[in-house]
Amino acid sequence: MSDADNILLEARNISVVRGDREILKNADLTLKSGQIVTLIGPNGAGKTTLVRVVLGLMDASGGHIQRSKKLRIGYMPQKLHIEPSLPLSVDRFLDLTGCEASEKIANLRLTGVEHLRSSPMQLLSGGETQRVLLARALLKNPQLLVLDEPVQGVDIAGQAALYQLISRIRDERQCGVLMVSHDLHLVMASTDTVVCLNQHVCCHGHPEKVSADPAYLELFGQAANASVAVYTHHHDHSHDDVCEHGDHHA
Repeated sequence: MSDADNILLEARNISVVRGDREILKNADLTLKSGQIVTLIGPNGAGKTTLVRVVLGLMDASGGHIQRSKKLRIGYMPQKLHIEPSLPLSVDRFLDLTGCEASEKIANLRLTGVEHLRSSPMQLLSGGETQRVLLARALLKNPQLLVLDEPVQGVDIAGQAALYQLISRIRDERQCGVLMVSHDLHLVMASTDTVVCLNQHVCCHGHPEKVSADPAYLELFGQAANASVAVYTHHHDHSHDDVCEHGDHHA
């Protein structure tokens, strides 16, 4: 299979303008089978906006997206709000997707939460909730997994285990994975390509290469070596031509 045959989705020159605010400018993104791409950047960088455009939930103001024919996408949202008084077990939550019982059980077993099938969704821990959401995203055997902050509300040990699980799923199923994350230290060991976004693609490439790039260091500073980074990005676009020798797409 050629490299072109592996491409699941290509986004080119994606721009999003709302009112007088430019949320994204000429952002490029390529997602391939068997590859984990992680999107990082400060709050307000346009990460969620780019994900919504990729998912077809939001129209871009400019640019275009080309998806492989009949592309199956599994989506894991950043947050899940369930009315506390709603009687909704894990089993019933997954049943709402219309999946087969055997598929539901297989994916709950894969994500390590089969024993929680009868548990109310509202009583799950942060890590348990994320694993159930991952099991839900895996229903219908997606070719592309889109995971928005997959370790949200999970402790450090649980984060490492969850990233390892995502890598194993990629290895076993050879699906493409697009992750949005702030957890840089763990992400660097669990991804093939990192894309630094701040309205535009500031830098991208293999984790080791990006972690030494001036644009990355400007973006994250000393927090780059922390397990969970808190960061702000103060840049004047002068580093646009630093990473990948002026090639601004992932």
